[in-house]
Amino acid sequence: MATKVFSLLLLPLLLLELIPCGQASIAVRHRSSVIWERALRQKMLLCYQDIDSGLWGSACKASAIEKENCALRCLSPTCYESIYGADPLEEGEIDLHRGRYYKICIRQ
Repeated sequence: MATKVFSLLLLPLLLLELIPCGQASIAVRHRSSVIWERALRQKMLLCYQDIDSGLWGSACKASAIEKENCALRCLSPTCYESIYGADPLEEGEIDLHRGRYYKICIRQ
């Protein structure tokens, strides 16, 4: 039984040995990124729940974009202020550029 568990623990390491060095680091970074993205989505869902429950006030429920601005502020007030503070998202606006900077800010 212990041998079976030990071999299951070593399987990912053995698989990494089969991947050339550069690709192994890419695989590890990708896995780390996926885990980080999943955690970020979970935190964002908690922010949406807080907004829906009224913890952030009625202004955050006024529209979908206001809800999004409040969720971004909930997730990281510091990053929100530095990226969106002077110019919050507006109805119909999709700003991928600032969205990338916001994620970078949160990750640091």
